[in-house]
Amino acid sequence: MGRIGETTLEIDLSALEHNFDHFKSRLDPQTKFLAVVKAFAYGSDMVSIAKKLEALKVDYFAVAYVREGVLLRDAGIKTPILVLHPQVINFGELIDRCLEPSLYSPRILRDFLQVAKEKAQHKYPVHLKFNTGLNRLGFWENDVNHILKVLDGRDELEIVSVFSHLAASEDENERAFSLQQIDTFKKISTALTQKLSHRPVRHMLNTSGIINYPEAQFEMVRSGIGLYGYGNHHEIDEILKPVATLKTVISQMHKIEPDESVGYNRAFKSDGHRITATLPIGHADGIGRQYGGDKTHVFVKGKRAPIIGNVCMDMIMIDVTDIDCEEGDEVVIFGGNHSAEEFASSAHTISYEILTAISQRVKRLIIP
Repeated sequence: MGRIGETTLEIDLSALEHNFDHFKSRLDPQTKFLAVVKAFAYGSDMVSIAKKLEALKVDYFAVAYVREGVLLRDAGIKTPILVLHPQVINFGELIDRCLEPSLYSPRILRDFLQVAKEKAQHKYPVHLKFNTGLNRLGFWENDVNHILKVLDGRDELEIVSVFSHLAASEDENERAFSLQQIDTFKKISTALTQKLSHRPVRHMLNTSGIINYPEAQFEMVRSGIGLYGYGNHHEIDEILKPVATLKTVISQMHKIEPDESVGYNRAFKSDGHRITATLPIGHADGIGRQYGGDKTHVFVKGKRAPIIGNVCMDMIMIDVTDIDCEEGDEVVIFGGNHSAEEFASSAHTISYEILTAISQRVKRLIIP
């Protein structure tokens, strides 16, 4: 049993390469690949992940906000970066750092065009986002003519891609809806490109879309959660390798008498003689209070140990009564053979949430 000494998120770059290669193998050779590295690369380490993927010749990156793209540029990343949800106040910095905006509404198009004009831009690369049913961001189908009218005779911008986003690509019960989205996107992209002097790249598929709708890969696909080892499908999860493994240590152990309580509000009351272990990780590190109350377990020497009582800001307590362990021993929260999806589902949430919730105060250890 290892002794890591402190709470640590291990980032396995060989697992990332394995996952990247798997999804590339599912695509036509000419299909471009966009890697989503927003939210610190799904809670891992954005710079290390991006540098590895750049070395693997990924075609594009996507981040949510301009600040994330700036961090990548400051780290030396040269690959094109799509900003999925830029704000008007950041447009100047976006252009200065050679980031590429998603334009998703008439207001955003108008305001970005104005900033591009002020900065004397010529054919600055932009991406048009269309809403085909997710109803989150995006132009509507009937905005095509408006977009073309606004851009007519202007040379500040160049549409380099047109894209949309599937709402339920992992849900077989929503297959008809997904196919309807794909059909709508085809109509939109055709109507737009027929009136342009060039053909923008089209992309719609996310991780589950790559798996379930390969016929709609168009010229590029986008993968986020799949790169980090989770495919929203049991059979795919068996193939992928989790990139992030969250580990901590046993700080102290206690012998608990019958009827004694553990933690705040006496949320755990012992029904007999128990042994508990206190770990240096809590809701300030991303392990929310919903994981307490004997609903979720961690692993000590390969054995399940339930989280008992209320999760504290910097600590959780686990029941190790039937586990031969001692202070300083390593504890695995999730990762490797212990899926973050399984950990999250015990609290009725998803792997995305627990992965991206891991605090930046947790030490990152990069494993080449």
